Amino acid sequence: MEPKKNPKADLSRNSGLYFAVGLALITFFTWRAIEWKTYEKKEKFEYTMDVEDDLEEDVPITEQLNTPPPPPPPPAAPEVIQVVEDEEEVEETIIESTETNQEEEIVEVEEIEEVDEPIAVDVPFTVIEDKPMFPACKDVPKNEQFNCFKENLDKHVRKTFKYPEIAQEMGIQGRVYVNFRINKDGTITILNTRAPDKSLDEEARRIINKLPKLIPGKQRGRPTPVTFAYPIVFKLN
Repeated sequence: MEPKKNPKADLSRNSGLYFAVGLALITFFTWRAIEWKTYEKKEKFEYTMDVEDDLEEDVPITEQLNTPPPPPPPPAAPEVIQVVEDEEEVEETIIESTETNQEEEIVEVEEIEEVDEPIAVDVPFTVIEDKPMFPACKDVPKNEQFNCFKENLDKHVRKTFKYPEIAQEMGIQGRVYVNFRINKDGTITILNTRAPDKSLDEEARRIINKLPKLIPGKQRGRPTPVTFAYPIVFKLN
């Protein structure tokens, strides 16, 4: 006996698929509804300022009032003229003449010679004409004077250098800048120093004060005080 219904016409066969698709669509639309955002429409803001319009201001016109001029001042009182009789003696002022005659002697004034005073202003080492020198650099050409001075100064520092014990124990190191003057007689004067520690400052001053007497610098052939800045590095190994 054949069945009355066609098996292909079974409606419940794909119900699970339809349920899954429907559930997915409902979930999607629900998510979109939750995430839906609206924004206010912003109009493009444009603003231009016409400078000429701002500058063109209406200047009020003031009318000149036709006021009558002030009355003239009253005339001054006439001066009283005093009449002097001829008999009264009037003192006359005598003006002496500045001209000379043959009897007067002309004294010649001797011209005073101007003496150029020596230059007492400190001149930096880099611009001095004749730079200060160590005795070993006496015959060195001018273009080599700076290098010779620097080499001998470095040699003196290495020979005299002694690291302070207190600075070694405390691990103090750094760079000390010494600004000193080479006087007109070749002696040294320390102007100022800048150091990270007092012990390093004292050692740097001791080293510079130990410099020998130098040949002084000259400006226009005259001895001139010269300033020089020199750094001394204290570094622990």
